[in-house]
Amino acid sequence: MTVPAARTTGATALLVTPLSTEQDIFALRRHAKAVASAVRLEDREQVRLATAVSELGRDLLRPSSMTAVFSLQQEPPALRTLLQWRDDRVPSRESLTAIIRLLPQTRYEPAPGEPGHSGGGRIEIVCAIPELAARDLKIEQVLGLLESDGPASAIDDLQAQSRDLINALQEAHAQRDELERLNEELTETNAGVMALYAELSVEHKDVVERFGQEHELALALQRTFLPATLPRTPGVELAVRYLPAAATTEIGGDFYEAVTTRQGLLLAVGDVVGHSLQAAMVMGEIRHALRAYAAQDHPPHVLLEHLDRLLRLHQPGWTATVCIVLVDPGNARLHIANAGHLPPLLTAAGGTPRYLTEHGPLLGLGLPQPAAVSHPVEPGSRLLMITDGLIETRDSDLRDRMELLRAAVADGAAEPETLCGELVDAFGGEADDDIIVFTARLQSPEAPSQPGFD
Repeated sequence: MTVPAARTTGATALLVTPLSTEQDIFALRRHAKAVASAVRLEDREQVRLATAVSELGRDLLRPSSMTAVFSLQQEPPALRTLLQWRDDRVPSRESLTAIIRLLPQTRYEPAPGEPGHSGGGRIEIVCAIPELAARDLKIEQVLGLLESDGPASAIDDLQAQSRDLINALQEAHAQRDELERLNEELTETNAGVMALYAELSVEHKDVVERFGQEHELALALQRTFLPATLPRTPGVELAVRYLPAAATTEIGGDFYEAVTTRQGLLLAVGDVVGHSLQAAMVMGEIRHALRAYAAQDHPPHVLLEHLDRLLRLHQPGWTATVCIVLVDPGNARLHIANAGHLPPLLTAAGGTPRYLTEHGPLLGLGLPQPAAVSHPVEPGSRLLMITDGLIETRDSDLRDRMELLRAAVADGAAEPETLCGELVDAFGGEADDDIIVFTARLQSPEAPSQPGFD
């Protein structure tokens, strides 16, 4: 619940928002945009602030509460956003670096150690309010605008997030197109006008920098479509790596999911065919739909059929590959349903890795999906699921690369986090496509449990 806050020295607190669930992060993003709009920040700054607090909130999210405080600073006029927590969590270097690039006014301070205090920290973001907008800005008007901002559903939040992603990519593409046009004109000049070329290159240097900033924003928005955390399941260790493509022209449609259902732990990795803004949007729809369908306890192949129907109804012409693995309660059996995706790799403790090759057709074609195939699992077994960006290259046979991956896993670490790092280091490089590496190690849980699907 978001509540008003007391006045602080030199600033007036506008909103205080507690954060402990993934839904709170969606609400935090909406509150950030509402506050930024109420104090008349420019549209670009509104989206950047909302993206920054959403990314940091997702990165730092724990069941124990964290708070976000939005305050209006009078002199000089600015909106101050403060994230605070009192446990040992710290922001990841990746998230903090990305946010500082978007908003250089971001400052992170770990809390000083105190007797009886387990740690904590704070991140403050200061956004200057334009002088013209600040002249007649009144706190009563700001609070009135915030009170009129009613609650929103998760779908509303997702749609608002999607609109921001579209706007950010369109602006980035427009900047890139303008730069390309200028370069074409300058290339056509002769040696006699090289001085003019140098002058224009300096003049339009900011075009290149702004394109880089907008693409960074687009990638941060894209990450908000992926799970904020991985579930904790008895006897299961999970680890994941997501790396966007090294190329900075487009964003992709790779995704992963892990969700606990009454039938067991559901794991999924997928890839929307194509690299574009729309591919990322389709990816977001598939991932959120999968979570909704999984809550209805459908078998894996039925989940794929529902996703296929969703694509054909709402995104005709688009196709996607998705591999779903359902781990029974007890972690002794897997159920695999694969719609055209790279096969998962299963390694028994002390055994040889083997690909689980059963699969059905791509999603979006309207073809029936075969029933899920069941595999027994020994305690200590490792499961690996990837997207093709990890191993697919233009000048290599995919089967050869799959065999190299099998050998790397056979010699790799048993611990999922370490194995993820080893595979990214060995195969990642300067990838032309997004990369997802999703690993699980399965042990027998301490307590007995009921079986899943027969």
